[in-house]
Amino acid sequence: MTSLADSALAAPIVDALNQISALATVPLSIHDLRGRRVANYPRKHLVALTDRTSRADLLSGAHSLWYEYTCLQLHQSLADLDEALTPVPEPVRIAVGAELETEAGQLTEALADFSGEAHLPETEGRREWDFGHPFVTYDGGVETLGRETREQLDLLEEGITTEEREKAIADLRVLATACSRFSGESVMLDHAYPRIFAEPYDADGYYLSIHAPEPGDGSDDSWDIDISRWQPDDPNESYEECSSATGGTVLRCALPAAPTADEIVDLLNRVDREPDLLIKWAETSVGELVAGHFVVTKRYDD
Repeated sequence: MTSLADSALAAPIVDALNQISALATVPLSIHDLRGRRVANYPRKHLVALTDRTSRADLLSGAHSLWYEYTCLQLHQSLADLDEALTPVPEPVRIAVGAELETEAGQLTEALADFSGEAHLPETEGRREWDFGHPFVTYDGGVETLGRETREQLDLLEEGITTEEREKAIADLRVLATACSRFSGESVMLDHAYPRIFAEPYDADGYYLSIHAPEPGDGSDDSWDIDISRWQPDDPNESYEECSSATGGTVLRCALPAAPTADEIVDLLNRVDREPDLLIKWAETSVGELVAGHFVVTKRYDD
């Protein structure tokens, strides 16, 4: 690739390329083990590496929670690369495009050789790929690609219908998109439930969680916003000084409709800017509004 002298410009480009490589190749280097069977993950996402018009397809599939989550992350990484390339000279942008074409082309050829569809001739400089050995595993870490995340999402799919899977994928996209747009550090995406967990500093032990419906749980199909609090396990200790604590839900807002990613980000930003809002909102009675929008439907201390 054409060199770029300014490391501040080069670093985000290299980082995005490494993420793209990992997100593109890891799904093709492992087996889909859902349902006690051994299958392969799709390869349709490779087209998006070189065809910008096909990127939207990364956000519309319904194969599985983990694969579609990976496609969402790939879509974001491609957008990050576009942003990183904006201030650089045209020759660098051309070189990066050629890099992606090489990545997609050589991986497609290696997959054809691995499956017996075509013979791969020996070519000097060709990147080595084999099942179980992706081009890049990404040292910076892509939590999406880890076994724990994949197994948690696979577990959520057990016993659900095709329609329930499609809805669960759409809900996961909302949660993951909201997390990616939040610029603070007090938020995490918990794949096992699934939910967003926000624990701002200096909120006196209070924390916020935003829950998508659990796939296949026909008894409760609503999104929920909970305000909870860590309570010291030793009643003689304060929260600031305790060595261990147990979380307990204070109140719940069952939402009448699924929130948008922007609505979630707005709520997370408010809590991040003003952590003591959680202390105030925790006093809200049933039937009253939290954050001016969400009706409290249950208190757990009544």
